[in-house]
Amino acid sequence: MEVINGVLYHAVGASGAALCYTPQKKLSGWSWQTYWLAQAFICWLVLPLFIAWLTIPQLSLVLKEAPASAMQRSFFLGMAYGIGGTAFGIAIRYVGFSLTYAISVGISCVLGTLLPPLVRGTLGTVLESHGAAYLVTGVAMGAVGIGICGIAGRNKEKDLEKRQLSSSGFSLAKGLPLCFLAGVLSALYGFSLDQGQPIAEVAAQHGAGNYQVNVIYIFSNTGAFVTTLLYCLYLHKKEKTFHQYTSGNLHLGVNYMMSLLTGILWYGQFFFYGLGHVRMGNFRFTSWAIHMIMLVLLSAVAGLVMREWKNCGVKTMRLLALALTVLVLAIAFLTYGNYLGEQ
Repeated sequence: MEVINGVLYHAVGASGAALCYTPQKKLSGWSWQTYWLAQAFICWLVLPLFIAWLTIPQLSLVLKEAPASAMQRSFFLGMAYGIGGTAFGIAIRYVGFSLTYAISVGISCVLGTLLPPLVRGTLGTVLESHGAAYLVTGVAMGAVGIGICGIAGRNKEKDLEKRQLSSSGFSLAKGLPLCFLAGVLSALYGFSLDQGQPIAEVAAQHGAGNYQVNVIYIFSNTGAFVTTLLYCLYLHKKEKTFHQYTSGNLHLGVNYMMSLLTGILWYGQFFFYGLGHVRMGNFRFTSWAIHMIMLVLLSAVAGLVMREWKNCGVKTMRLLALALTVLVLAIAFLTYGNYLGEQ
């Protein structure tokens, strides 16, 4: 039953990640870097510190007792994830949301899942465990489903371009390397949490219980914020956009509210990811695959609800239906594999 609860928590977190970009549509008068830094300040700096303070008993003592090496590894891997997140945001400009998701999240799903047991040298043992065949099948199906969803998304963009409902600045030459970079570096976030596990174990000893992962975010998310801050400051200086934070823009209050909402939704995925992760039993490393697959699945469902696919052709809708079916089956295989592992 705990595994089922873990998957449900992952679903809640993934829904936050799937919806976190929607407030961006309400922005006015802000450059990309202004918005990106404003929301990053919330989800990668303020909320990780505040929620850890709120949920981790004796936080200062936990930080004093936790191994510094785990803090450092989690922080620097988080910095790499921050670069990946920035590359993801830029890639969307060149190849669109759908292809960026398909390539980046597909790579991240597979690499981020297998990297922790591979580095620990336990991958062979895991693959021989009861239920492992279902896990491998689930990860593979997830990658395939994400790929099909990306193809469907690209077809959607073409359909809308034909009807002159969207503009295209498509550039595979610029976007593809960014997608690969985003996929590889984003996968390191799951590894960052894995390397920060000794910190969580200390927090658990002090009564953090199922909230123990929140203490890792102090380091992994702060690392991501540092690299994001540096890049956004560079863009601000280059494009002279510092004034946008305080200018007399009539929509300034709305922009800050939308950035706050984005940050809350984005951090929400981390918070519920932690609650799901601690419930996944012997195969906790599969949390990353479950999260990534659900993220793509729920993003597509959200698009359907918001009628983003209403002007698409029959071929595109059939591809989307196939993708959603494969993604649901992938989650089912991963859930059942985790259940068998617990038995």
